Amino acid sequence: MKAIGYKQSLPITHPESLIDVTLDQPIATGHDLLIKVNAIAVNPADYKVRLTMPPANGDVKVIGWDAVGEVIATGDKVSQFKPGDHVYYAGDITRSGSNAQFQLVDERLAGFKPKSLSNAEAAALPLTAITAWELLFEHLGIKQQSPGTATQSNEVILVVGAAGGVGSIFVQLAKTITGATVIGTASRESSSEWVKKLGADYVVDHTQPLTAQIEALNIGPVTHVASLNSTDTYFESYTEVLAPFGKIAMIDDPVALDVTKLKLKSLSLHWEFMFARSMFNAVDMQAQSDLLNRVADLVDQGYLKTTLGQHMGEINAANLRAAHSELEAGRAIGKIVLEGF
Repeated sequence: MKAIGYKQSLPITHPESLIDVTLDQPIATGHDLLIKVNAIAVNPADYKVRLTMPPANGDVKVIGWDAVGEVIATGDKVSQFKPGDHVYYAGDITRSGSNAQFQLVDERLAGFKPKSLSNAEAAALPLTAITAWELLFEHLGIKQQSPGTATQSNEVILVVGAAGGVGSIFVQLAKTITGATVIGTASRESSSEWVKKLGADYVVDHTQPLTAQIEALNIGPVTHVASLNSTDTYFESYTEVLAPFGKIAMIDDPVALDVTKLKLKSLSLHWEFMFARSMFNAVDMQAQSDLLNRVADLVDQGYLKTTLGQHMGEINAANLRAAHSELEAGRAIGKIVLEGF
């Protein structure tokens, strides 16, 4: 099968940072689905792994954790899917990734592809939808409501980095199935407009002091923060704008935080990593399949839309290098997707 991988960690400008290779097609056993990959999305996790996790002994490492495809074969323990089903998933960071024509994925990490979306549109959703869902409901503890009938609550969520991949689906979920007021941050006119279209109630500029901008909204204190990038830069501002017993949930990797600043308001800090369930074979791995099916239903009912921002063509090394470069530069709005081999 065709695949794209790397043999050593190199800058994305190097022609061998990602290379086209031919590998053996894997075989499904146990809970695994063998997926024929139709479309993929690229995430910051891709370039972070590429830069920090070189393969051993000159092997080729295949990465990628967002895909849509067709089930070709199933292991003997599979009960939820059958050949011919179309699925979407983010997979397992400890296994070979989706930058390949065929991939093995545990059925408990996959959901049925939204019927109303194209392959490219659906590929934009899995990793960020799982991350946003776990942030909202498992870490921040926001209460779910029925879509279309949500009543206004006293919860105010600040979403820092709202125009990115996770932010783009987080804002939609928060406005669709919670009663929270959502403040998104963006710094460019294009990203600000994107966040408004996704449903944010307010948009503030994260290149300017946050506290004064939020106080000027006159909507009361923030109760929850979804910190999607640069947590160390904004951490002190979070402690200023949050109400007592407020919650901060982050997904990035700050070098150091002074957590003593949380004490006076009895604030709590949470760290979301959507691969935790699959890495440790958690007893509730099925939760990711369930939430992906729930997200697909919300999409097909018209409550959520794809977060596809840019389609960068076929799945090959040259296009993937361009996609990694775009992400590393911090220029992406929404998700970058590639399709077909």
